[in-house]
Amino acid sequence: MRNQICNVRTKIKNVVSSKVSAIGLPVLALCWVSFFWGTTWIASKEGVKHMPALQLVAIRQFLGGFLYISYFLFKKAPWPKGKQWKTIIILSILNFVLSNGLSTWGVKYISSGLGAIIAAIVPLWIVIITFFRGERLSKLSVVGLIISFGGVCVIFYDHLSDFLIPSFRFGIIISLISTLTWAFGTLYTKKKAATFNPYFSLGLQMFLSSILIFAYTGATGISVPLSEIPAISWWSIAYLVLFGSILTFIAFIYVLQNLPAAVSTVYSYINPIVAVLLGALIFGETLNVAIAIGGSVTLFGLYMVNVSLRKQRKTSTEKL
Repeated sequence: MRNQICNVRTKIKNVVSSKVSAIGLPVLALCWVSFFWGTTWIASKEGVKHMPALQLVAIRQFLGGFLYISYFLFKKAPWPKGKQWKTIIILSILNFVLSNGLSTWGVKYISSGLGAIIAAIVPLWIVIITFFRGERLSKLSVVGLIISFGGVCVIFYDHLSDFLIPSFRFGIIISLISTLTWAFGTLYTKKKAATFNPYFSLGLQMFLSSILIFAYTGATGISVPLSEIPAISWWSIAYLVLFGSILTFIAFIYVLQNLPAAVSTVYSYINPIVAVLLGALIFGETLNVAIAIGGSVTLFGLYMVNVSLRKQRKTSTEKL
């Protein structure tokens, strides 16, 4: 009997290994990122229904950062030195205090699907920022910007009356600001070309950002006692820590290190689709023709912008 069980285990292991080898571990990691980062919008939406959004962000990032740092302390990894700390602190503020904090706060007032679509426009900000820095825009970038803007207009056509609602406007505004700060964080990361362990850096950024957000929520009095946070919010936080902050970030960095940029950015087009579909399925959020067509047009425009950015980077590298 034991031999039969061992044979079955061996066969299953061989099948899984052959499938992983055929598809490729980096591609599987990309599929993981594409799906699970889409689901984090749903978890955030559920969590902020029952507690202050910024408090959820602070707890999530504190736990995620603590786990990362604990691992590297156990491994006796070297700590950052000198100017590396400056980069980590700036990215902590841009990417986690502002971007992650505001985007999570935003879905308290707008749908998770709409929040995910707005989050996908980061490449548009990158193009606009680089333009104001004096770089020329390619025709492909301009066309992509126009198409994406058209798609956004289609999406918001059915939400025009919602803009009369102050909370909806607030959710849209802070969600847009979160994409802008992530764009600045992305450009800053490229400029500084991180030499420090990216996983350790990520943990430190999360942990530092949680301290700053805890300080803000404490000073403003918007946090609630931990005992008053319902179980559903704790489950949301646990999911966000495990899948949003730990496993998927590890997979994401692995994808960046092992796949071409043209392939590794695919996740940014799939995340909103996952969020929109799951939002409609789980929360009954609106899923109509305007969102379907507008979302598709917006993502296509973003694809064109991304292609343009990659071509510009390739040209700059060749000149060097």
